Amino acid sequence: MRRRALFKAAGTAALLGAVGSMTGTGAASADPMWEALFHAWVPEIFAPIPDPPEHSPAIVVGSGFGAAVSALRLAEAGVATTVLERGSRWPNDPWREIFTGDDLPDGRGFWHRTNFTGVTKVPMHFASFGGVLDCTEYPGIDVWRAAAVGGGSVIFSGAMIAPERRFFDHVFGGGVDYGEMERVYYPRVRQMLRLSPMPADIYNSSPFAHSRAWDDQVRKAGYQPQANDSIFNWDILRAELAGASRASATAARSNLGNSNGAKFDLNQNYLAYAQGTGRCGVFPGHRVDAIAQESGGRYAVTVAKLSPTGDVLSTRTLTCDRLFLGAGSIGTSELLVRAQATGALPNLNEHVGDGWGTNGDVVLARGASALAGQGQGVPSASRIFDESAVPLTLESWYIPGIPFETGALASLGMVLDSTRTRFGYDRATNRVGLSWSVKNRDETVALARAVDHRIAERADALVEYSALGYDANALFTAHPLGGAVLGRATDGYGRVHGHPGLYVMDGAAIPGSTGTVNPSLTIAALAERNIEAIVRTGR
Repeated sequence: MRRRALFKAAGTAALLGAVGSMTGTGAASADPMWEALFHAWVPEIFAPIPDPPEHSPAIVVGSGFGAAVSALRLAEAGVATTVLERGSRWPNDPWREIFTGDDLPDGRGFWHRTNFTGVTKVPMHFASFGGVLDCTEYPGIDVWRAAAVGGGSVIFSGAMIAPERRFFDHVFGGGVDYGEMERVYYPRVRQMLRLSPMPADIYNSSPFAHSRAWDDQVRKAGYQPQANDSIFNWDILRAELAGASRASATAARSNLGNSNGAKFDLNQNYLAYAQGTGRCGVFPGHRVDAIAQESGGRYAVTVAKLSPTGDVLSTRTLTCDRLFLGAGSIGTSELLVRAQATGALPNLNEHVGDGWGTNGDVVLARGASALAGQGQGVPSASRIFDESAVPLTLESWYIPGIPFETGALASLGMVLDSTRTRFGYDRATNRVGLSWSVKNRDETVALARAVDHRIAERADALVEYSALGYDANALFTAHPLGGAVLGRATDGYGRVHGHPGLYVMDGAAIPGSTGTVNPSLTIAALAERNIEAIVRTGR
């Protein structure tokens, strides 16, 4: 019965996706019908895009966790700062569908692509557009990353957790003082982002029946679930439950954005506060294509101004005295590797491009122990830790795009995986890329699957999802890390070796793992630590 329920849901999604394709959503962005719809749904992102100044004392590339922290602290220190973000600045509204959903996505969900197959393994087709999720495909791995003002805070599932000291020290090799992070910088970020665990009334509501069922199963298997801190605004979830807002976080929506602002994302805190100083401008629709250092020491930043449909409206070269890279592990690494290969930043050292990993991400599904009308509320209530083989965490998750009973309980696994790769440069295409080991991917899946399978057995799960091929999908990572690792490509505070005034402030600085937990809290806390030292020393 549970198999039929799952395949019925998948079949319905596939049918709807096929219908979308037949009505034109498989076409490229020039489709006038879809462009008109996007205009009608989100007119704000089609407003004229302002131009950044020709020269800024500081430019920040990107607007995710590391970039937003940097922008605020620079502005507070009196430094006029320009933030460049390739994606749009998306509004929020309690009733409008600003963002699309995973169930039947359109171009608002994806950065200039026409098809996508997510964790449900159902292919979808749609019109190309400047949506919020960039799925970059490499041999052996797809990387999910953000393309929006606010970066990953717009599209992640909200869990923000500090690693244990022993795993933090294992990853960073003693180069960062965990005690200082624990005393100062993790608490600073928690306060800024108002992090808190899921309240009892939310946990006990209908959409989170799956969270309660997940916890019941892990207890039967001998684990004690630990509460996860989250960035979600619980009052907005309460409004959803009360019918005072369109359902979003309580209805399996998160990966492609929450239209009602249910996540307390960076647009509502760090970036807003930075702009509130009057010394920081945030410029959406500006893709940084290249960086270089001029003979006088200033940095040159080549940018393309984009429309939401992807048209290049203009290209410019901006300059700055100091350049802060916060474009994420992929974006920052691409810029540095290309600049090194082309001679635009000739003094970069041999560690640039190295140390990249997936944070050990694995997506899993096991059968429920009873049919309880499981909802699919998004925020993760809890996690367990296991080190029977290799240390790993399983987090209670949800099934994107399917807000009803499937008979499945989803988990996000994060394995302490030490495998790393490096970025390479193809001179013929001017492209930067990487490849990921299929053997390593399969080993990581097997480790997480073994723990999930043991839980399912001990909890008398009704369905064995591994027999259906739906229990694991490690073909992607949503947590790319590394490429310009702290203490190797940079000094201990993100200052890039060989080029004074150039800094790495994001996940590229982290060597491939954050020790079996989600990276966002550590990325933000490291940025707080590093920018404080940079502002204090003036270099």
